[in-house]
Amino acid sequence: MFNSAGDCFVVNQNDLHDCQQLHQPLLKEADLNEGEALLAVDRVAFTANNITYAALGKRFQYWDFFPVAEPWGQIPVWGFADVIASKHPSITKGTRVYGYLPMAPQLKVQPGDLTDNAFTDKSIHRTHLALAYNQYQFTARDPAYRKETEALQMLLRPLLITSFLLDDYLAENDFFAADQIILTSASSKTALGLAFMLQHQRAERGKPLTITALTSNSNLEFVRNLGYYDKVVSYDQIGDLDASQPSVSVDFAGNGTVLAQVHKHFADNLRFSSLVGAAHWDQRGAEKDLPGPAPQVFFAPGYWEARAKELGAAALMTRFASLWQPLVGSVSAWMDISELAGEQAIKQGYLNTLDGKVSPQQGVIMRMR
Repeated sequence: MFNSAGDCFVVNQNDLHDCQQLHQPLLKEADLNEGEALLAVDRVAFTANNITYAALGKRFQYWDFFPVAEPWGQIPVWGFADVIASKHPSITKGTRVYGYLPMAPQLKVQPGDLTDNAFTDKSIHRTHLALAYNQYQFTARDPAYRKETEALQMLLRPLLITSFLLDDYLAENDFFAADQIILTSASSKTALGLAFMLQHQRAERGKPLTITALTSNSNLEFVRNLGYYDKVVSYDQIGDLDASQPSVSVDFAGNGTVLAQVHKHFADNLRFSSLVGAAHWDQRGAEKDLPGPAPQVFFAPGYWEARAKELGAAALMTRFASLWQPLVGSVSAWMDISELAGEQAIKQGYLNTLDGKVSPQQGVIMRMR
């Protein structure tokens, strides 16, 4: 049973350049069962993080959230939606929510586990998926929500939570006794978030870590001008880094060649290697038996659930909020936001992101209705 409705944007799971509009009828209240609600998807953000969802769709079950007939798949996106019909006693028409959405005009949900702030979609096909992706926040009861900064929330919040959890994970492990953190694809928003958090908390931690950016030649000036990193080098300058410096690699690029160069250059002085994203989705092949530690995939939703059990979800969110506000203030000073609407504009925006043609200072918002 498909849970999205209306004309939706889909991509071929086996060829991400193959994309089209899939025409489906819209739903109305009469199509709902008892306990269900219908959301009208409003605006969503599209970033390199969404390309990661597509590139790793089968491995991490991202295609399972909003299924369509194979070989097609809907890339999950973060954004806002409004309840336009409801047969659930506690979900009222007109309620605005923030959460994980399809690239479609409508989403049918089965709300459960209601709190003052959120509900969980308990649709049967989503019960095996990560809880963090199944929760929808009521904007009226979200202390971080501001209508005027909806675009920044869509673009940054899911990425910065990953940044926050990475920062927490590294700190909990005393940065693996390293004194340098190397971030690949350093212009990506998740990498920038981590760099900001590492820098922002450096004084209180009393650990003078060197925060090093690896980026493309075309993004060198942009990354340097932000001031989030201590050192900014291009991919072809990896060999110029001090190989004797104990280091941690956090790979947001998913580029097997770059990862191999880092491992071979630092060898045993690379104390930890984390795989986070796949910005360079088309270069994901990697050599086996690399020198140094075996790369480990960091799955943010799983780490969130583990830390929430230790600290409590409210305490964890409070810690995140303390970093969210200063970072949003910083990012709003340099990010340019554009809004796309219509089949052709959304398709081109997707392809531009897929092919790495969107500049790091640009934020792309798509209107689904």
